[in-house]
Amino acid sequence: MGISDLADGLTRRIEGLGSSVSESLFEPVIRLGVTGLSRAGKTVFITSLVANLLDRGRMPALTGQSRIRAAFLQPQPDDTVPRFAYESHLAALTGPDPHWPEGTGAVSQLRLSFRVQPGGLLAGMRGMRTVHLDIVDYPGEWLLDLGLMEKSYRQWADEAFARLSTRPGGADYLALARQTDPDQRHDEPVADRLAQGFTAYLHSAKDAGFSDCSPGRFLLPGEKAGSPALTFAPLPPSASPRGSLAREMERRYDAYKREIVRPFFRDHFARIDRQVVLVDVLSAIHAGPAALEDLRQTMADILTAFRPGRASWLTSLIGGHRVERILFAATKADHLHHSQHARLANITQALLREARDRADFAGAETQALAIAALRATTEADISQGETVLPAVRGRLPDGRNVALYPGELPDDPAQLLSSARRGREDWLARDYSIMDFAPAPLALRPGDGPPHIRLDRAAEFLLGDRL
Repeated sequence: MGISDLADGLTRRIEGLGSSVSESLFEPVIRLGVTGLSRAGKTVFITSLVANLLDRGRMPALTGQSRIRAAFLQPQPDDTVPRFAYESHLAALTGPDPHWPEGTGAVSQLRLSFRVQPGGLLAGMRGMRTVHLDIVDYPGEWLLDLGLMEKSYRQWADEAFARLSTRPGGADYLALARQTDPDQRHDEPVADRLAQGFTAYLHSAKDAGFSDCSPGRFLLPGEKAGSPALTFAPLPPSASPRGSLAREMERRYDAYKREIVRPFFRDHFARIDRQVVLVDVLSAIHAGPAALEDLRQTMADILTAFRPGRASWLTSLIGGHRVERILFAATKADHLHHSQHARLANITQALLREARDRADFAGAETQALAIAALRATTEADISQGETVLPAVRGRLPDGRNVALYPGELPDDPAQLLSSARRGREDWLARDYSIMDFAPAPLALRPGDGPPHIRLDRAAEFLLGDRL
């Protein structure tokens, strides 16, 4: 580390300290990180949360709402980061032809400010105060790169090869890699062909429901597309002589971590104090045991970096800042009858048990909920002879209205997790299913945000103590 790096780090710490003191004394800021893999519903979660904090008629569990006198959107504090397109996303969800908004393609921010009447014995003697909520949104694919930061190229390549033979598209890349001599002199067309082949495999694995498809920027490169830092791929072990293809692949992997991954997390996670981890557990269960086990391992790797008190690379970047509260939220609870929501929450807790135990031990408050940020279904009963099945009814993307009984989740989460760890190839395929429901047309009353399931309880856990 050079003198300039030390000076830059010291400057950041001094600026951060001054900002923190100012905010604590005058206008406190709640910095909310919303994380989750692709299709977990980050964009919908943020949009519905903001809409329901602006119009709080559907937020009875948010105890602090009685003290909120006004809520309004302001420009985000970072002038170099795009604003989260809240209005466009809300229009997509609540317009005359409701549809799911486009997923996250780049980093964005949003600031929601509250004018709050203080409580307590001296409430009448104190004036209104302002509390800011800063929300950061970014592509879920980029979250996968957290697991790379403490892995060498060889470790990452060996793990990638171990997965190739068991995933869709893996055989094609294996054949390409075996045809390539890693000790040959570096040739850019060969490197580009390998990177494209590995990227195609990652897309195939992601489409099949697998979670650990890193490097994440290969799936959504943004402005970095085509750069050398995104033009590498795993190769078998070799002597790696100077100037060889293997040596260049390793150099580019290290550059990817140094120039792309580290600055991103340094700049956008430096001062987060509340964290939401959104998990699409239902889709992983539906995809099968291998996908659920892959999700468990992936989330364990990701959440290791957020472990409070750990002296990890991320801790060194953020100066020891603690994440005070972590919410683990299983999304798409509206795909199930309410009688199964507790089972979904229990499965989520078991799935993330290791990470949650570490956070609890280190002093962070944690909670697991089954939620739907935007409720797209209603509940219904389906009669099959003398049996009445608890179902949900909703609109499919093609416009048809259907009632679905998805089947029963097990009471004991171990029935799923132990089967997944043993490598079973199938389980609930004939008894359990999910559908892709479209948003339902809405007629919102004044003062009401979009309908949801337990979003108010999520907001109470994350924000209630500060309001």
